[in-house]
Amino acid sequence: MKIVVIKYNAGNIQSVDFALQRIGAEAIVTDNIAEIQSADKVIFPGVGEASSAMKYLNDAGLTSVIKNLSQPVVGICLGMQLMCKSSEEGNANCLGIFDDSVVKFTSDEYKVPQVGWNTISDLKSPLFNNVKENEYMYFVHSYYVPQSTNSIATTNYILNYSSALQKNNFYGVQFHPEKSSKAGEQILKNFLQL
Repeated sequence: MKIVVIKYNAGNIQSVDFALQRIGAEAIVTDNIAEIQSADKVIFPGVGEASSAMKYLNDAGLTSVIKNLSQPVVGICLGMQLMCKSSEEGNANCLGIFDDSVVKFTSDEYKVPQVGWNTISDLKSPLFNNVKENEYMYFVHSYYVPQSTNSIATTNYILNYSSALQKNNFYGVQFHPEKSSKAGEQILKNFLQL
């Protein structure tokens, strides 16, 4: 199986690559269009800022490539947010795979960003096979995706929001499975089995 991790200027690529190695999977880290298109599974990681990440993807000719992939694709953290229609972060137009908009947490009581462990519930996808309801995952984010018809997991921080999305062959997780211990590794394994 050929697994590709998309390389761009907003990747948490090293930790994703190490997590894949821990579960016995080898990945190619690349921004090469032919390599991405010929992969069996594509991982689209992300840490950073939405508008500058989109500029890089546009400049590298990767936006239409990612949108037109037909194999299973998972976006992680910013990767999931970039798969949405737009983001309030830098007022970015994003890939538009999910018809959802990314908005900023606002609260006087809670600290933003949300950093640390929180639970995922309402799990509705084979992505979560052998993962318990209310399992803890590791989150770091200031922006979130409201609940929608694409939601396949929910987390509460300030309000209930989508901690995972799915549409057709595209999946997104707001948390970092590569930093979420055994349960996160199980999600990566499940993705590779889709």
